[in-house]
Amino acid sequence: MTYYQDVVLEYLRVDRAVFVNPECCIQVDAAPIGDSSSPYWYCDALAVDLRASAVYLCEVSYAKSLTAMLKRLAAWNHYWVEVQTALVRDCAVPKGWPVRPWLFIPEAFVPTAVEGIRRLGTHPGETRVIPEPRITTLESAVPWNHRRDLDKPASIPAEMR
Repeated sequence: MTYYQDVVLEYLRVDRAVFVNPECCIQVDAAPIGDSSSPYWYCDALAVDLRASAVYLCEVSYAKSLTAMLKRLAAWNHYWVEVQTALVRDCAVPKGWPVRPWLFIPEAFVPTAVEGIRRLGTHPGETRVIPEPRITTLESAVPWNHRRDLDKPASIPAEMR
């Protein structure tokens, strides 16, 4: 776990209605954790917001290119129905609760993330099924700057807040 993952976990835990499962394994098929016979991912954090009756797949990155994060979103987009099924089956997420990615990235990288997100499902034979990821800047997640969603940078589109 990286330093910023710990910062994000603390940020999420500040809201007592949000419960967090760090390094949550999301596995397409019902198999033992780590069974490589089907696709699986370790999500940086699974956040369950009881107030909003919603689930967030939280990913944290401070890599300038965001390549790994965008690849993860593309994979989730490809397996989105299976990801949701796995969360119901393995994590007891109530069926019908909305599931949405939540990205934590440096403010300077928001335009790169937005551009990459908008390209999801645009290749021939692909369809965009993943919901708009929520974006929070790492700068707003640090303890001395907990802005929650009150002061989002203008670079984050309204649908990604």
